[in-house]
Amino acid sequence: MVNNKSNDNLNAIRILGVQAVNKANSGHPGIVLGAAPMMYSLFVNKMNYSSKHVKWFNRDRFVLSAGHGSALLYSTLHLTGFNVKIDDLKNFRQWGSITPGHPEKHLTEGVEVTTGPLGQGIGMAVGMAVAESFLSVKYNKPDFEIINHYTYVLCGDGDLQEGVAQEAISFAGKNKLNKLILLHDSNDVQLDDLVKEAQIEDLHKRFEASGWNTILVKDGENINEIDKAIDEAKKSDKPTYIEVKTIIGLGASKQGTSAVHGSPLGNDISKVNDYFDWKHVDFTIPQSVTDFYQNNVINVGQDKFKTWENLFKKYEVTYKNEAKELLNAINGEWKINNDEINELNSGKTQATRISSGLIFNSIAKTNPTLIGGSADLASSTKIKGVDGNFSSENRTGRNIMYGVREFGMTTINNGMAAHGGVLPVGSGFFVFADYMKPAMRLASIMNLQELFIFTHDSIAVGEDGPTHEPIEQLAMLRAIPNHNVIRPADFNETVAAYKIGLESKTTPTSIILTRQDLKELQHENVLENVKKGAYIISDVTNPKITLIGSGSEVSLAIEVQELLNKNGILTRVVSMPSMNLFDKQEQSYKNKIIDKNTIRISLEMGTTFGWSKYTGDNGLNFGIDRFGESAPGNLVIEKFGFTANNIYNEIMKKVK
Repeated sequence: MVNNKSNDNLNAIRILGVQAVNKANSGHPGIVLGAAPMMYSLFVNKMNYSSKHVKWFNRDRFVLSAGHGSALLYSTLHLTGFNVKIDDLKNFRQWGSITPGHPEKHLTEGVEVTTGPLGQGIGMAVGMAVAESFLSVKYNKPDFEIINHYTYVLCGDGDLQEGVAQEAISFAGKNKLNKLILLHDSNDVQLDDLVKEAQIEDLHKRFEASGWNTILVKDGENINEIDKAIDEAKKSDKPTYIEVKTIIGLGASKQGTSAVHGSPLGNDISKVNDYFDWKHVDFTIPQSVTDFYQNNVINVGQDKFKTWENLFKKYEVTYKNEAKELLNAINGEWKINNDEINELNSGKTQATRISSGLIFNSIAKTNPTLIGGSADLASSTKIKGVDGNFSSENRTGRNIMYGVREFGMTTINNGMAAHGGVLPVGSGFFVFADYMKPAMRLASIMNLQELFIFTHDSIAVGEDGPTHEPIEQLAMLRAIPNHNVIRPADFNETVAAYKIGLESKTTPTSIILTRQDLKELQHENVLENVKKGAYIISDVTNPKITLIGSGSEVSLAIEVQELLNKNGILTRVVSMPSMNLFDKQEQSYKNKIIDKNTIRISLEMGTTFGWSKYTGDNGLNFGIDRFGESAPGNLVIEKFGFTANNIYNEIMKKVK
C-alpha cells in the first residue's frame, strides 16, 4: 500500500471530514478515511471545474452516490474553494446548516444532486451523461467545443446492490455513454457485515455484460494509479467502471470492519491523527495546504472557466441563434405555441391521454431540447420524443428508449434536469408510479423542473384488473411536498397542466390522464383557473350542494348536477384538477370555491383518503377504498357505482 501519511494536502480531506463527524457525534467516518484519495484524484488532478463559477455549464459533474459519505464531500468542497466554511463543517448535521447528513443540491454549493437513497446517484449520473452527449452534438461547432465534460460517480457496495443502479448501468452501456466514469469504493464491508455475506457476483463481468469498460485499482491509496485509471477510462468508447480497493476507516482501531461504517470515532480520532501524522489543532488547516489548493485548484479552475467564457462569447457572435437557443434552455425558458395547440382541440370527445399526446408533440417541436419518452409504453401513453431514438449513433434523438425501467427512467431524468439545458419527460401507466416514487420524491427535494406524464389513471383501465388499476397513487403523489399533481378533466385543462409544468422552474409536475374518452367541457380562463387548483365550472345561485370532482369525474359531476337541479336541489360543480395548487391559495378564495354553507361531496375514482378536508364531517366522499376488478372498463365503473343515477340516489338519501 502506498504511504500517504505525510501528504497533508490529501489528509486534510480525511481529517476535516472525521472531525466534522466527531463533533456532530453522528455520521459515517469509514468512507471519509478510505475514499479520500479518489476525491483528491478527481478534485485536484482530473476534474475541470471552478469553485468561483459554480454554474459554469461546461464543468465536469461529480455525484457522490454513496451519500452517507457527505462529510468527505464537504471537506473536499471546503478545501477546493466552494462556499463551505470551517464553521459549516463544525455545524455538520445540525439544524439550519448547509452541511446536512446527506448531500442536498438546493442547500450546498458544489453539490450537483441530492443523494443518500442508494443507487439513485448512479442513475442521475447516467442522466447527466445523456444530457452532455445530447447537447454537445447538438450545439458544438467546428472550433467551438463549448460542451465537452465528464460525469464522475463515487459509489459504494450498497449502491451496486440496489436494483435501480443496474437499470441505469444497463441503459448507459447500451447507449455507450463514454463520458461517464464510475469509481467504486470497494472495501468489502457494509453496515451489517462483510459484502460477501450479501453478494457473490463478479462485478467486472456484470459491467462487461452490460457494455462497460472495466478497470481494477488494487491499492486505493495509490493516487497515481487512480489517475492512470481515469486517463485510461477517457480513451474508451464505453462508460467505465473503476473498482478501487480501499480499507474502510483506514487508520482507525477498527479499520476494515463494519464498526467504522456509521459510528463516530470518538477518542479513537487521536489514533487516526497519529496514523496520518496530523499534528494540527482541530478544524485548523496549515497555510501550506491552503496555498496548495489556492494555486493548484482554485486559480487553475478560474483560468479554465475564463478560457471557456471567451470561447462562448465568440460562439454567441458566430452562432447567434444556436447560442440563444442554448441559453434559453439553460435558463429554463420553455415555450408553447398557443395558436397551434388551439387548432388541435377538435372539441370532440376524447381521452386526455390523446389530448396530451397532441399537446406534447406540439411542445416538442417548439422546444428543441425537450427530451424523454416512456417506459416501453409510448403506444399507450402517447408520449414519444421526436427526432428519432437517442443512441450512440443518434445523439440528437429526443426519444429515449428507457425500456421497462420506470425507476431507472426517473433517476435518469432527474440527472438530466439537474444537469440543465434540457427538459426531461418520463411517462408510464399511473399505477407504476409506485416504481418511480422514490426518484420523484428526490426530484421534489431538489426543486427540479421535469414532467411526469401518467395515463390509465383509474379503474376504467378495465380488463387488466387490480394490478393495473390505480387506487392509492393519487394520494401518494399528492402527499409529496413541492410537487404539482394535476388531473385534468378535458383537452383545455390538459393544456393548462402542461403550461404549468413549463412554467414551474423549481417544481416537478405530474399530469394524470385517462384511457377512456371524456367530453370537452365549457369553461373560461382555464389556465388561470387550473393554476389555482380548483374553480367553479358550473354554478347556480344559492347552491345547497357543492360537487367536487377531478379529471374524468368532473363531467360525471355535471351530469349529477343536472339531475339534482331538476329535482330542486341546487348544485354547484367544482373542478379540482390539483389539490396541491388549491391548498396554496388565499383562504378567501378557498372559501369562495368550497362553500362551507353547502353540503360538500367529492367524486374521484380512487381512494377517498384526503378528501374529507374539503367535504368536512357532514359531507360525502364517493371513491374506492379497495382494489379494483377485471372486466370491461364501463362495467367496472358501473359496478363501483360511478354512474350519475347511483350518485344522485345516494345524495338524495343524504339531503332528505
